[in-house]
Amino acid sequence: MLEISAPIYVGDVVEMRKPHPCGGKQWQVVRVGADIGLVCQTCQRRVLLPRRDFVRGVKKFTRRGEGASDG
Repeated sequence: MLEISAPIYVGDVVEMRKPHPCGGKQWQVVRVGADIGLVCQTCQRRVLLPRRDFVRGVKKFTRRGEGASDG
């Protein structure tokens, strides 16, 4: 599980533990702050999750955004 202080960048694509009602599990991060803004990659629905709920629900990072360094 991620830590709440783990770096999250705009552009990250994550796989969530529970699927969206449309069936998609892939989400792109579009806003980072106290709340994390996500867009479903299947149906393009936007949602805001509190950072704590986001951290609990993330299964893995599929792709990292621009701000992430490789090393």
